[in-house]
Amino acid sequence: MLIGIVTITFLLSNAIPGNPARIMLGPSPTPGQVAAIEAKYGLDQPLYVRYFNYLAGVVQGDLGRSLYYGVPVTQKILERLPVTLLLLLSSFTFAIVASIPLGVLSAQRRNKPTDHISRVVALVGVSTPSFWIGLMLIIVFAFKLGWLPATNLIMPWAHPLRVEGATTRLDVVVASARHLILPTLSLGTLQMAAITRIERSSMLETLSEEYVRLARAYGVSETTILRKHAFRNAQLPVLTVLGLNLSTALGGAVLTETVFSINGMGTLILTGVYNQDYQLIMGTTIVFGLAFVIGVIITDLSYAYVDPRVSYGERD
Repeated sequence: MLIGIVTITFLLSNAIPGNPARIMLGPSPTPGQVAAIEAKYGLDQPLYVRYFNYLAGVVQGDLGRSLYYGVPVTQKILERLPVTLLLLLSSFTFAIVASIPLGVLSAQRRNKPTDHISRVVALVGVSTPSFWIGLMLIIVFAFKLGWLPATNLIMPWAHPLRVEGATTRLDVVVASARHLILPTLSLGTLQMAAITRIERSSMLETLSEEYVRLARAYGVSETTILRKHAFRNAQLPVLTVLGLNLSTALGGAVLTETVFSINGMGTLILTGVYNQDYQLIMGTTIVFGLAFVIGVIITDLSYAYVDPRVSYGERD
């Protein structure tokens, strides 16, 4: 999968019209200046030569040097990656904490007002683009009410002297949480809605199984049935959605960071595209692809933990 990502991204980024050397040099570069930049970064070599040279560098952990920033791509990624990871972690935490109880409650009270409200919330969340949600949140909570900041993101481990109005570590954490609320809601709403729908459907299917009916016949309470017999068995489809939604969240992070002016991996990718920085485009895409692959692998391995019937080894 990673080789496919590298190959497709390399070909697409090099198909962008224009010359990155001319973009770097400004509106009126001389032919000699353009040739010097192309020779410095290997842009004068045939496409297939640059492709295999790049693959050889990636295997050795070298993602190349950014044309726009003039520093190694790895350095820029290490600067921006913690910001995006914090945003993804907070959005997935919000999605899981909100969606699983809502899906279980909706399945438990099927076709009742609680179920109808849950389905409407999930439908609206799935149908609404994350950037539109972000813009609406900014208009309401930042501009109209003035409760929360609309731009930037403060890291919770930042030094208090670098955060305006902060004197202690607690002040930094509070400021970071306030800056994180709106981006988290914007990015996490789609994941929350998708997980809620799958959780409800999976719980309904599990609650209709024969062993659940047998437990009811023996007089086991509904709370015990949900907690001990149905909930864990219903989580396999949810885990699948969590793994697949990682790709959606990574793509949504680009839009969310743009809307909220957050300097993370999303804005780094856009900077590379705007300036035809091939190395930057490739490096950031590889990191996103690697994150998705790792997420899918963790999801597959978690199946065996959730459901003892799933095994990845030979049984005697």
